[in-house]
Amino acid sequence: MQPLRNYIKPLRNVAESFAVGAAGGALFTLAGFPAGWIAGSMLFSAIAALAGRPILVPTWLARAFFIALGISIGAVATPETVVGMATWPISIVVICLAMICIAAATAFYLTRVHGWDKQVAVLAGSPGALSQVMVLAAEYRLDLRGIAIVQTARVIMLAIGLPAGLALFGHVGPAQLAVGLPIAQAPGEFAVLVIGSTLLGLLLFRLGFSGGLIFGPMLVSAVLHGGGFVHVTLPPVVVYSAMVALGTIAGSRFTNTPFREVLSYLGAAIGSFAVAITVAAGFALITTTLLALPTAGVVIAYAPGSVDAMMVMALALQVDPVFVGAHHLTRLFLVALAMPLVVRWVAPPGVTPLPPPLKKPRSDGIDD
Repeated sequence: MQPLRNYIKPLRNVAESFAVGAAGGALFTLAGFPAGWIAGSMLFSAIAALAGRPILVPTWLARAFFIALGISIGAVATPETVVGMATWPISIVVICLAMICIAAATAFYLTRVHGWDKQVAVLAGSPGALSQVMVLAAEYRLDLRGIAIVQTARVIMLAIGLPAGLALFGHVGPAQLAVGLPIAQAPGEFAVLVIGSTLLGLLLFRLGFSGGLIFGPMLVSAVLHGGGFVHVTLPPVVVYSAMVALGTIAGSRFTNTPFREVLSYLGAAIGSFAVAITVAAGFALITTTLLALPTAGVVIAYAPGSVDAMMVMALALQVDPVFVGAHHLTRLFLVALAMPLVVRWVAPPGVTPLPPPLKKPRSDGIDD
């Protein structure tokens, strides 16, 4: 009986987590909120976690949903997407400048207004790459909880505020998933799509590629669908379930976090978010003025939020997720290369990181 009880409790917690996330997503969607499935699930899961509920998504299940999202995102690739890539290089350069300015402005705000330590401010203001940020914070023995709260709060505020703002100005349409053949009509194509996407996603993940569980399947799916090799797509219920799972995972980061502690960091989280989004909006305005690119696509591509959430948001808001993904991939590479150097540069004299662990820390594949 005891082994059975050991399984029942985790299963009950997972079921409760998905129920909370699905309830939030359904409520937001029924209310007509843009990207409601992901925004609502994030908010409801975060509230439940802060209320003391054990919100969690098993690692293996999270990875499966990431692969499903990558397949769905790549399925919207079209020949027009390839043609549009000719105008992307300039925008890619601009996003690099934007991320540098966002990081600098946010760190300046946190140090001057809230009196934060320079290293903590740099990591809290990093425009993404949460996994790497937390590893660096642990190595330098910094405020892990504060950095995590500020970073996670930014993701949730973006997931809720960005769709609402874009819809307010009429820049987004309703969710429109790729339409193709049902699985029953093309089981062979479906097998090729899923196996190829899974293998590349897992390979990139094992190689330490940031966001590999989404980027790998997205690449395979985009090539197969864009080239006309496959015509099958995932059922909408699977895609929307994956969106709920992603939102639930983001909200679960507040599990075991006292609400009073969150309140103590709330001012820094809101203020740094305002600084980051203002700088990002400025660069997005410059890009849309100079280049013939869609406003909604540029705004989501330049938003300093989690890669997975921004790509799924593009899918949900009828914006080209391949364009968004290319820009966020650039952001991840820039942050991954620069952040260790910047943190060491601003460290006080004599402060060095702890030796790296003998084993690689367990990861659920989530990258910001």
